[in-house]
Amino acid sequence: MREATINRKTNETDISLILNIDGRGISKINTGCGFLDHMLTLFSRHARFDIELSCKGDTYVDYHHTAEDIGIVLGTALNQALGDMKGIARYGSALLPMDETLIISAVDISGRAHLEYSLQIPAQKVGDFDTELCEEFFISLVRNAKITLHIKQISGSNSHHIIEGSFKSVARSLKDAVKIDDEYAGEIPSTKGVL
Repeated sequence: MREATINRKTNETDISLILNIDGRGISKINTGCGFLDHMLTLFSRHARFDIELSCKGDTYVDYHHTAEDIGIVLGTALNQALGDMKGIARYGSALLPMDETLIISAVDISGRAHLEYSLQIPAQKVGDFDTELCEEFFISLVRNAKITLHIKQISGSNSHHIIEGSFKSVARSLKDAVKIDDEYAGEIPSTKGVL
């Protein structure tokens, strides 16, 4: 099993996370933000990652530190769980429709942190969640997982659908990228010999 356990405490958040990337998509998530709980629950299901996550954040301010720091912890855990990365598929992509919304994502477990993010979310909030925090979450995830991630909105007008479609699409891209490919068992999937 490829797993990682992370505990991170700052003056802004106190987070504990257990991640199993060889799971079944079972989650127990409590971030203090209902919308973010929903996004991470469906992320877990579509990635087939088992995630147990608890976050106590300074939500009396807003959800910025919560979203950002959860991205940091999840990215760090993903990087740790991948270990030496021998035999992984490395690449994954997903074209995901959700009603009027169509999102495409592509990931490279490259060892290089880079995010291309082009979502046009019309509303400033979904519930009490600031929609600009979607990008903050993915920035933190990418930096700490050391992956290249592209998220592109092809169509969409409903803010909830756009964000949900992006989380589902990224999850499915990661599911494919972290899979062990028997053809490359025991090998690093790079001509450099390292990722």
